[in-house]
Amino acid sequence: MAAALLSVVIPALDEEGRVAHAVRSVRDDAEVIVVDGGSTDGTRAEAAAAGATVIVSERGRGAQLAAGARAAGGEWLVFLHADTRLEAGWADALRTLPPRVVGGAFRFALDPSRPAYRWLEAGVALRCRLFRLPYGDQGLFARREVYSRIGGFRPLPLMEDVDFVRRLRRAGPLAFPAVRAFTSARRFERRGMLATSLRNLWLLGLYSAGQTPARLARLYEGRELTVPNAPGSNSKLP
Repeated sequence: MAAALLSVVIPALDEEGRVAHAVRSVRDDAEVIVVDGGSTDGTRAEAAAAGATVIVSERGRGAQLAAGARAAGGEWLVFLHADTRLEAGWADALRTLPPRVVGGAFRFALDPSRPAYRWLEAGVALRCRLFRLPYGDQGLFARREVYSRIGGFRPLPLMEDVDFVRRLRRAGPLAFPAVRAFTSARRFERRGMLATSLRNLWLLGLYSAGQTPARLARLYEGRELTVPNAPGSNSKLP
């Protein structure tokens, strides 16, 4: 039996200096599609030189992921951030999953590696084990048939990964292979590990309480500085 075709979709926006590493980590085992959201640097040229097919879509990770999935031909769809690279063996891990598995994510790891980050990585592993809720920086994947059946990624400005995973896990069992997804630690280094983690939890809590992704995007970008009073008032999580 022929091995299942794999497609990797990488949304990007001004990721020159990083996107090539993501492409090179998967190009020998998969079709690679980089979806550019309007970069003003050399992202598109760098991705193409590394071996990816480059397409352009409207800006926004949810919209870019959906555009890439439409262009992909694989039986498995893998969604990888432009600052994330997969460890060797990821393709074999995916192809040997039981037929009942509908999707999942790889093991979160921060790059560069530091002892303090082991606590954060362990916390992510615990979240996945207890709540089956991986985030986009772990390299989400899904069978194409299931992806289409649940409606794929929605064009949300934030929480597109949480929204997708919640629908995916209702479709069947998720798997979490031991293969690592090495993600840039830049956001933790910029804001601090504790502050970044608390901010992510705060945004997730607001989303679970009914805040719209559009409102959360404004909070994330700093255009609103206070927590809204009404949960129902008028998604990488970062």
